[in-house]
Amino acid sequence: MKQLICLMMLLSSVFFVAAQDITELVQKVKAKLDLVNDYEANGRMKTNVSFLKVPVATVKVYFKKPNKLKVKNEKGISFVPKGAVNINMSNVLSSGKFTVLDAGNDKIGNTVVKVVKLLPEDDAADVVLSTLYIDEANVVIRRAKTTTRDNGTYELEMSYGKYSAYGLPDQLSFSFNTKDYKMPKGVTFDFEDGTDAKKKEDKLKNRKGKVDISFSNYIINKGLPDTIFQ
Repeated sequence: MKQLICLMMLLSSVFFVAAQDITELVQKVKAKLDLVNDYEANGRMKTNVSFLKVPVATVKVYFKKPNKLKVKNEKGISFVPKGAVNINMSNVLSSGKFTVLDAGNDKIGNTVVKVVKLLPEDDAADVVLSTLYIDEANVVIRRAKTTTRDNGTYELEMSYGKYSAYGLPDQLSFSFNTKDYKMPKGVTFDFEDGTDAKKKEDKLKNRKGKVDISFSNYIINKGLPDTIFQ
Protein backbone atom coordinates (compact mmCIF):
# COMPACT_ATOMS: atom_id res chain seq x y z
CA MET A 1 0.00 0.00 0.00
CA LYS A 2 2.81 2.40 0.87
CA GLN A 3 4.46 1.64 -2.49
CA LEU A 4 1.18 2.40 -4.30
CA ILE A 5 0.80 5.70 -2.45
CA CYS A 6 4.39 6.65 -3.25
CA LEU A 7 3.84 5.79 -6.92
CA MET A 8 0.68 7.90 -7.05
CA MET A 9 2.48 10.82 -5.42
CA LEU A 10 5.35 10.48 -7.90
CA LEU A 11 2.99 10.43 -10.90
CA SER A 12 1.10 13.43 -9.53
CA SER A 13 4.37 15.30 -9.18
CA VAL A 14 5.38 14.44 -12.76
CA PHE A 15 2.02 15.58 -14.14
CA PHE A 16 2.18 18.79 -12.10
CA VAL A 17 5.67 19.63 -13.41
CA ALA A 18 4.58 18.86 -16.98
CA ALA A 19 1.55 21.13 -16.60
CA GLN A 20 3.79 23.90 -15.27
CA ASP A 21 6.22 23.48 -18.19
CA ILE A 22 3.54 23.65 -20.87
CA THR A 23 1.89 26.67 -19.24
CA GLU A 24 5.27 28.44 -19.10
CA LEU A 25 5.81 27.70 -22.80
CA VAL A 26 2.45 29.24 -23.70
CA GLN A 27 3.28 32.28 -21.56
CA LYS A 28 6.62 32.68 -23.37
CA VAL A 29 4.84 32.66 -26.72
CA LYS A 30 2.32 35.17 -25.42
CA ALA A 31 5.08 37.43 -24.06
CA LYS A 32 6.72 37.51 -27.52
CA LEU A 33 3.42 38.38 -29.21
CA ASP A 34 2.73 41.03 -26.57
CA LEU A 35 5.75 42.97 -27.84
CA VAL A 36 3.57 44.04 -30.78
CA ASN A 37 1.04 46.75 -29.96
CA ASP A 38 0.21 47.34 -33.62
CA TYR A 39 1.60 46.73 -37.07
CA GLU A 40 1.15 47.58 -40.72
CA ALA A 41 2.36 45.06 -43.27
CA ASN A 42 2.53 44.81 -47.05
CA GLY A 43 1.67 41.50 -48.60
CA ARG A 44 0.50 39.44 -51.54
CA MET A 45 -2.71 37.51 -50.96
CA LYS A 46 -3.84 34.49 -52.95
CA THR A 47 -7.40 33.29 -52.35
CA ASN A 48 -8.29 29.74 -53.33
CA VAL A 49 -12.04 29.02 -53.21
CA SER A 50 -13.84 26.55 -55.47
CA PHE A 51 -16.11 28.10 -58.11
CA LEU A 52 -14.68 31.57 -57.64
CA LYS A 53 -12.10 33.50 -59.57
CA VAL A 54 -10.33 35.78 -57.13
CA PRO A 55 -7.12 37.32 -58.53
CA VAL A 56 -3.89 37.49 -56.55
CA ALA A 57 -4.06 40.78 -54.67
CA THR A 58 -1.61 43.26 -53.25
CA VAL A 59 -2.82 43.96 -49.72
CA LYS A 60 -2.07 45.90 -46.59
CA VAL A 61 -2.69 44.19 -43.27
CA TYR A 62 -3.34 46.32 -40.19
CA PHE A 63 -3.45 45.07 -36.59
CA LYS A 64 -3.96 46.83 -33.29
CA LYS A 65 -4.37 45.40 -29.82
CA PRO A 66 -6.42 43.78 -28.57
CA ASN A 67 -8.34 42.46 -31.59
CA LYS A 68 -8.54 45.02 -34.40
CA LEU A 69 -7.56 43.55 -37.76
CA LYS A 70 -8.05 44.78 -41.31
CA VAL A 71 -6.95 43.30 -44.62
CA LYS A 72 -7.19 45.95 -47.33
CA ASN A 73 -7.05 45.02 -50.99
CA GLU A 74 -5.59 47.90 -53.00
CA LYS A 75 -7.92 47.11 -55.93
CA GLY A 76 -11.14 46.29 -54.12
CA ILE A 77 -12.60 44.17 -51.35
CA SER A 78 -10.66 41.14 -50.16
CA PHE A 79 -12.38 37.79 -49.72
CA VAL A 80 -11.66 37.13 -46.06
CA PRO A 81 -14.09 35.36 -43.67
CA LYS A 82 -15.36 36.89 -40.45
CA GLY A 83 -13.10 34.69 -38.35
CA ALA A 84 -10.01 36.13 -40.01
CA VAL A 85 -9.32 38.05 -36.79
CA ASN A 86 -7.88 34.72 -35.69
CA ILE A 87 -4.99 35.04 -38.16
CA ASN A 88 -3.37 37.03 -35.39
CA MET A 89 -2.50 34.62 -32.57
CA SER A 90 -2.13 37.48 -30.11
CA ASN A 91 -5.91 37.80 -30.22
CA VAL A 92 -6.38 34.12 -29.38
CA LEU A 93 -3.92 34.14 -26.48
CA SER A 94 -5.19 37.44 -25.09
CA SER A 95 -8.89 36.62 -25.35
CA GLY A 96 -9.24 35.65 -21.70
CA LYS A 97 -8.38 32.95 -19.17
CA PHE A 98 -7.99 29.40 -20.42
CA THR A 99 -6.93 25.96 -19.25
CA VAL A 100 -3.73 24.68 -20.87
CA LEU A 101 -3.48 20.98 -21.74
CA ASP A 102 -0.38 19.13 -22.95
CA ALA A 103 -1.35 17.07 -26.02
CA GLY A 104 2.09 15.60 -26.70
CA ASN A 105 4.48 16.14 -29.60
CA ASP A 106 4.14 16.22 -33.39
CA LYS A 107 6.23 17.20 -36.42
CA ILE A 108 5.69 19.91 -39.01
CA GLY A 109 8.18 19.25 -41.77
CA ASN A 110 11.44 18.56 -39.96
CA THR A 111 10.49 20.59 -36.90
CA VAL A 112 9.36 18.86 -33.72
CA VAL A 113 6.52 20.82 -32.14
CA LYS A 114 4.69 20.72 -28.85
CA VAL A 115 0.92 20.30 -29.20
CA VAL A 116 -1.07 22.41 -26.75
CA LYS A 117 -4.84 22.68 -26.32
CA LEU A 118 -6.40 25.82 -24.87
CA LEU A 119 -9.86 25.55 -23.30
CA PRO A 120 -11.43 28.92 -22.40
CA GLU A 121 -12.80 29.19 -18.88
CA ASP A 122 -15.57 31.51 -20.06
CA ASP A 123 -18.45 29.33 -21.31
CA ALA A 124 -19.71 32.24 -23.42
CA ALA A 125 -16.38 32.90 -25.17
CA ASP A 126 -16.44 32.96 -28.98
CA VAL A 127 -13.45 30.61 -29.15
CA VAL A 128 -14.45 27.11 -28.05
CA LEU A 129 -11.08 25.36 -28.51
CA SER A 130 -7.63 26.28 -29.80
CA THR A 131 -4.94 23.74 -30.64
CA LEU A 132 -1.45 25.20 -30.99
CA TYR A 133 1.62 23.54 -32.48
CA ILE A 134 4.53 25.35 -30.84
CA ASP A 135 8.14 25.36 -32.00
CA GLU A 136 9.83 25.29 -28.58
CA ALA A 137 13.30 26.19 -29.86
CA ASN A 138 12.12 29.42 -31.49
CA VAL A 139 9.08 30.05 -29.25
CA VAL A 140 6.69 30.54 -32.17
CA ILE A 141 3.41 28.96 -33.24
CA ARG A 142 3.82 26.94 -36.44
CA ARG A 143 0.20 25.83 -36.74
CA ALA A 144 -3.07 26.63 -35.00
CA LYS A 145 -6.58 25.23 -35.22
CA THR A 146 -9.31 27.40 -33.74
CA THR A 147 -12.93 26.38 -33.32
CA THR A 148 -15.31 29.28 -32.72
CA ARG A 149 -18.90 29.37 -31.55
CA ASP A 150 -20.30 31.41 -34.44
CA ASN A 151 -17.72 31.53 -37.23
CA GLY A 152 -16.71 27.92 -37.79
CA THR A 153 -13.29 26.30 -37.56
CA TYR A 154 -10.09 27.83 -38.92
CA GLU A 155 -6.63 26.43 -39.47
CA LEU A 156 -3.49 28.52 -39.67
CA GLU A 157 0.03 27.59 -40.77
CA MET A 158 2.97 29.96 -40.47
CA SER A 159 6.63 30.14 -41.40
CA TYR A 160 9.03 32.70 -39.99
CA GLY A 161 12.03 34.77 -40.98
CA LYS A 162 13.33 38.22 -40.00
CA TYR A 163 10.34 39.10 -37.77
CA SER A 164 10.31 35.90 -35.69
CA ALA A 165 11.50 37.88 -32.64
CA TYR A 166 8.01 39.43 -32.62
CA GLY A 167 6.22 36.19 -33.48
CA LEU A 168 5.18 37.64 -36.86
CA PRO A 169 5.26 35.29 -39.86
CA ASP A 170 6.73 35.83 -43.32
CA GLN A 171 4.27 33.33 -44.81
CA LEU A 172 0.77 32.57 -43.62
CA SER A 173 -1.88 30.10 -44.83
CA PHE A 174 -5.41 30.47 -43.51
CA SER A 175 -7.95 27.67 -44.17
CA PHE A 176 -11.68 27.87 -43.49
CA ASN A 177 -15.06 26.37 -44.36
CA THR A 178 -16.77 28.48 -47.00
CA LYS A 179 -20.17 27.60 -45.52
CA ASP A 180 -19.19 29.75 -42.53
CA TYR A 181 -18.64 32.76 -44.77
CA LYS A 182 -21.50 35.08 -45.69
CA MET A 183 -21.11 36.84 -49.03
CA PRO A 184 -21.12 40.61 -48.41
CA LYS A 185 -24.15 42.45 -49.78
CA GLY A 186 -23.41 44.34 -52.97
CA VAL A 187 -20.16 42.46 -53.58
CA THR A 188 -19.80 40.42 -56.76
CA PHE A 189 -17.06 38.01 -57.75
CA ASP A 190 -15.91 36.76 -61.12
CA PHE A 191 -17.43 33.25 -61.22
CA GLU A 192 -15.99 30.69 -63.58
CA ASP A 193 -17.84 30.16 -66.84
CA GLY A 194 -20.30 27.34 -67.49
CA THR A 195 -22.56 27.31 -64.45
CA ASP A 196 -25.24 29.58 -63.10
CA ALA A 197 -23.75 31.99 -60.54
CA LYS A 198 -26.46 31.26 -57.96
CA LYS A 199 -25.80 27.51 -58.16
CA LYS A 200 -22.09 28.12 -57.72
CA GLU A 201 -22.73 30.28 -54.70
CA ASP A 202 -24.80 27.43 -53.20
CA LYS A 203 -21.97 24.96 -53.87
CA LEU A 204 -19.57 27.39 -52.25
CA LYS A 205 -21.27 26.78 -48.91
CA ASN A 206 -19.93 23.21 -48.73
CA ARG A 207 -16.35 23.84 -49.77
CA LYS A 208 -13.01 24.59 -48.18
CA GLY A 209 -11.38 27.95 -48.72
CA LYS A 210 -7.77 28.99 -48.28
CA VAL A 211 -5.98 32.31 -48.13
CA ASP A 212 -2.19 32.52 -48.51
CA ILE A 213 -0.42 35.74 -47.56
CA SER A 214 3.27 36.46 -48.18
CA PHE A 215 4.46 39.44 -46.17
CA SER A 216 7.20 41.65 -47.61
CA ASN A 217 7.71 43.87 -44.57
CA TYR A 218 6.21 45.03 -41.29
CA ILE A 219 6.08 48.43 -39.64
CA ILE A 220 5.75 47.63 -35.95
CA ASN A 221 4.48 49.79 -33.07
CA LYS A 222 4.25 53.06 -34.97
CA GLY A 223 0.85 53.84 -33.42
CA LEU A 224 -2.16 53.19 -35.65
CA PRO A 225 -5.30 55.32 -35.29
CA ASP A 226 -8.63 53.55 -34.72
CA THR A 227 -10.01 55.23 -37.83
CA ILE A 228 -8.04 52.78 -40.00
CA PHE A 229 -10.30 49.96 -38.81
CA GLN A 230 -13.59 51.69 -39.50
